[in-house]
Amino acid sequence: MAILLFIVGLFLFIGLIVVHEFGHFIAARRSGVKAEEFGIFFPPRLYKRKMKGGWLFTINLLPLGGFVRLKGEHDTDTAPGSFGAASLWSKTKIMAAGVVMNLLVAYLLLVILALIGMPQLVPNQYTIKNDAKTTKDEIMVSYVEPNSPASHAGLQYRDQIVAIGLPGQEQLLTGSTHLQDITKKYAGKLVDVRFKHDGQTVTQNVVLRSAADVAASQKTSSPKGYLGVAPTEFTIVRSTWSAPIVAAGTIAQYTALTFQGLGHALGGLGSIIAGASTGNATARQHGQEAAGQVSGPVGIYEILKGGSALGYQFMLLIIAVISLTLAIMNILPIPALDGGRLWITLVARALKRPLSARTEETVNAIGFVVLLCLIVVITVVDVKRFF
Repeated sequence: MAILLFIVGLFLFIGLIVVHEFGHFIAARRSGVKAEEFGIFFPPRLYKRKMKGGWLFTINLLPLGGFVRLKGEHDTDTAPGSFGAASLWSKTKIMAAGVVMNLLVAYLLLVILALIGMPQLVPNQYTIKNDAKTTKDEIMVSYVEPNSPASHAGLQYRDQIVAIGLPGQEQLLTGSTHLQDITKKYAGKLVDVRFKHDGQTVTQNVVLRSAADVAASQKTSSPKGYLGVAPTEFTIVRSTWSAPIVAAGTIAQYTALTFQGLGHALGGLGSIIAGASTGNATARQHGQEAAGQVSGPVGIYEILKGGSALGYQFMLLIIAVISLTLAIMNILPIPALDGGRLWITLVARALKRPLSARTEETVNAIGFVVLLCLIVVITVVDVKRFF
């Protein structure tokens, strides 16, 4: 089941790219601008087909996004049916259409999730309290310390801890803080740990670490717990009449968190550059930690693979968040992306000094190179983090 969900997740991710580019494509055609190519991913080409409308459909090699190539894309082009000859309003609609499509997809997915049950990814995730029903609340293992009581009991990543306590007196867990309280209460004693692994319920007895051992470890660089796991609460909350409001509130909350993450990522990139140029190990380490808070293609692949093990609701939430992130990134004034082109066009019109084709190409090329460098840095961090 997890493998099937993973494959579905990958297709849904590709679908986000298709939806984004379809927004540009349909907006261009409705504005009288000729589309010459609809591409999934970036060249070199792997597959191409001439469509009835005279445009090319292509599938390309580099999984960094997609594109719609329009006739006369420079702002100075004047040929009929070209992007350059279109009105400012038409250009704005064409460049913003991908963002609108991704935002709509994110909103619709979140409405559906609110109705069927939405996983809670962040603390205090947005809900309407009088219309929020918790349908699942599980304690999942996100990390197992080597040579810990948990590892000796056979606990593994993503196992669900159901109960723990003295033999024959296990207590059902109601949250990660409950787990911490029980393990602290029975420090140094033999306890039974009941957990689910690959759908099977297992009970193992193990001796917890003593209070003295845990206290001593807190003074070191590797603090330890009584059981030796990092627990994560996997909670699903369902709404009814408030689903559209919850979806909108979740978008606002995740948008704010995305901007916070972007701030850390930019600070991290600056620290990496400063560390590389000056040899400052502290700055370099700070940069790597900040860059580790974002993910590139490798990270997205691993997130989808991990999310597939938690069920279809978690997978749909990941896709919704990625769709929202695509919308946010493509509205920012980043050269080579939709937002960069849009803001350059608007500023040029405001100053009544349209950019020449050469200047426009240079700005976008520099932006694209910077973007690729950022993707390379994030990919290196992802490879170190996941492999």
